[in-house]
This record gives sequence, C-alpha cells and structure tokens, in this order.
Amino acid sequence: MEKSKLPPGMAWLVASRGGRNLTAGQYRTTVLIITFISYMMYHASRKPPSIVKSVLNPTSEQRELGEEGWAPFNGPDGNRLLGQTDLAFLLAYSIGMFFSGHIGDSMDLRVFLTIGMIGSGFFIALFGMGYGWEQHSMSYYVMIQILAGIFQSTGWPSVVSVMGNWFGKSKRGLIMGVWNAHTSIGNILGSLLAASALRYANWGWAFIINGVLCMLAGLLVYGFLVVAPEDAGHPAPHGAVGGGSGEGGSSKEDRENSPSEIQPVLEGAQLRRKPQAAGFVACLKIPGVITFSLCLFFTKLVAYTFLYWLPFYIERTEIGGQYLTAAKAGELSTLFDIGGVAGGILAGYVSDRFNARSLTSAGFVYLSIPVLWMYREYGSSSMTANIALMMLAGMLVNGPYALITTAVSADLGTHESLKGNARALATVTAIIDGTGSLGAALGPMLTGYISAHTNDWNNVFFMLYAADLVAGLLLTRLVFKEIRQMGI
Repeated sequence: MEKSKLPPGMAWLVASRGGRNLTAGQYRTTVLIITFISYMMYHASRKPPSIVKSVLNPTSEQRELGEEGWAPFNGPDGNRLLGQTDLAFLLAYSIGMFFSGHIGDSMDLRVFLTIGMIGSGFFIALFGMGYGWEQHSMSYYVMIQILAGIFQSTGWPSVVSVMGNWFGKSKRGLIMGVWNAHTSIGNILGSLLAASALRYANWGWAFIINGVLCMLAGLLVYGFLVVAPEDAGHPAPHGAVGGGSGEGGSSKEDRENSPSEIQPVLEGAQLRRKPQAAGFVACLKIPGVITFSLCLFFTKLVAYTFLYWLPFYIERTEIGGQYLTAAKAGELSTLFDIGGVAGGILAGYVSDRFNARSLTSAGFVYLSIPVLWMYREYGSSSMTANIALMMLAGMLVNGPYALITTAVSADLGTHESLKGNARALATVTAIIDGTGSLGAALGPMLTGYISAHTNDWNNVFFMLYAADLVAGLLLTRLVFKEIRQMGI
C-alpha cells in the first residue's frame, strides 16, 4: 500500500479553506488548466527554430542588405544543417517517448512532468545562449537539441494520462478536442514571442524567453497538479482510468461535487494499491494501436513540416506581389494554428457525435490533400487567399493529428482487453505518439534536404500529398468496420 498526497500548492489551498476539500469538479477544472498550460509551453518552446531559420540562413537578397546570418547555418548547405538540428530534436523526442510512457506509468506523473518541463526549458534556453556566447559549433547545437528532445518526451504521455484519470469516456472526443487547442495556442504564443524577440532584440532571446516560461510552468505543475481523483479523496469517474462500471468506479453528481473535510477523506482514500504498469508488448496487442500509430506517423510528418518550415516558406514566397520579413512571416504563420484549434474541436465533436474516430480521421486527411494543393498553387495570389487557405489547411491537417493523440489514445489506453489495468494509458500514448514523432522527425529533415537540393517547393508538397494519402489508406479497415457498426 502506498500513501498519496496532495501537491504542496494544492495542500496549502485546502488548508487556507479551513481543511475543506475542493469538489471533484473544481479539481477537474484545475487539471484542465494546468495540463493545458503545461503542454502549451512545451509547444511554444518548439517554435523558435522555425521562426529564426531565415535569420540564421538569410536569402541572397537579405545578404545584400547586410544580414550575415549565423555560422554554421549561413553557408550554402545552411538548410541541410538546420534540418539536421530539427532531426536531432525530433529523433531524440520520438525515441525518448517510447521509454517515457513506461517510466511515467511507473512513477509519480507530477514529479515526472516537472522534471521534464524544467529540463526542457533549460536546454532550450541554452540554445539561445549560443548567441551571447558566440557559439558557432554545429555539435553544440545538435547536442542541445538532443537533450531538449529527451526532456520534451516526458510531456505528452504524462498530460494525456492525467486527463484520462479525471475524465470518463463520455464526450471525450469533444473535451479533448477543446483541450488539445493547447498545441496550436502554444505554437501561436511561441511564434509571437520569437517574432517579438527578432523585432526588439536578437534570435537568442527567442529561445531564452520560451525556455524560461517552460521552466516556470514546470513549477506550477509541481505545486498544483493533482494526478488522480483518488489523490484528493474522490472516486474515479466512470470510464476513466481506474474507474469502473460498478458503484465504486462511478459517482453521482451530488456526491462528486460535494466538498468534504480533507483529513477524513484522505485518511480513507489516500491508501490505494498501485497497479503494475502494463507491458509494452501487451499494449501493442490492443486492437487499433499499431494502425493508429502508423497513421499518426504520416499525419504528424505533415503537421511538423508546417510547424518547422511554414514561416521559412512564407518568407521566401511572394504573396500578392511582395515578400514578408522574418518577423511578419512568423506572425502570419500563426493563422495555420488558429485553423488547427478549430480542426481539433471539430474532429472531436464529429467523432463523438457519430462514434467514429477512424472515419473522422480518414475524412480529414483525404480532404487535406486538395486543400494543400490549392494553398501551394493559389496561396501566393493574394494575402486574402493565403490566409483563407492556410487556415483551412491548418484545420484539416491538425484535426486528425489532435484526435489520434488525445481521444483515440485515451480510448485505447483504457481498452477492455487490458482487463482493468489502469496503468497502461501513458504507455499506449507513448507508443502512438512516439511512432508519430518518428514521422515528425522525418518530415522536417526531408523538407530541408529537398528544398536545398532541388530549390523547388513543389517537391516538398508532393511529399505532403503522399503522406496524407497513405495515412488515410492505413485506416481503411477500421473505417469499414465503423461504417458497418453505424449500419450505413
């Protein structure tokens, strides 16, 4: 048996209320907010590389105006080297993900997430310190990216597992679709902070500011994140990790939302047996895990190509007869993520409404192909066309990516084949997102290579069309299964 305890900040809050516990609904609200802020900062800290690429490796026109760039990225193979730093981060992130899920299922997720956020923020800030230290060694930047990627891999399995602990399966797609807006809002915040740093300071501050904010969010997690309802003396909701269908696993509204004295509750409820974490092989055998993992490989390849290269592409594309500065291109690229917020919410709602995760995901990826083609062909005609097509592309690209990494992962992590094992969610999430992150590593690397060697962005877009097509085809069997279940 093992004693659980409230985080220090939350314990202080309860003590300040005279020992009166928060309701389950109030705890859920804090979990939503804290995990939202946590992963928002994870994503914000990933944006600086995409915003500063054109500053590190200026165009020939920019060089004529006096911009020298930053060695070692300002040479003729600058795009390739920038792609290698992206690859170093994302490959370390994806490999670390497979280990992080199992580690997270075996220890206190609050502590695990705190270590990840502080470590991640520290190394991201160190990348920016390269400017002040006049660091021009490629090995320095690659090593920093590897270490940052390892610490970043702690985030996603942890926050999805915590959300799975607190929220049942009812309306999970919609709730997590709204919650998953942290990805796009984090991208927007990181882009705006990095663009502001370029405008008022230098590229180094783009990393330092985001890194410090990530560390501060880690302290918030340590002080206030309650990992599971049982830690606060509340029963797990029906359909959540650890919840059951019987009386002990579900709770009525009045029982769930009625405050209680913290001491008596915790004396009885804090003692709970910690189940053994589910094995990696057992999680792979869950129906749908491998299929959705491979699908996410290709959808995340597309999403992360935009994450890391969209501002660079915008700056080098004539839009309505003019070129934008690096800062303006970074700010404009946030519209892709605004579309992504709408896409995640819409995909979650549709999948809940029709109970069709696979059909929704496949529909989005197939529709994204013609929209991406239109963005490439007509996005440069005017600023209005660019904005409209970029937001539509963001909605269709990020919709299935958001759905698979949240609601689908939570569904599979609580699959009936696990026979009630409540400690599989982080491992399942890690398998799915770890596989997807291999695609995320491959996409930006291939983009750097293709754009450097062919000097033709059409070839990059052909890669994106093919990736979305394969992602849709992978879901074919599950789509037909859902159609039969719907009686269509």
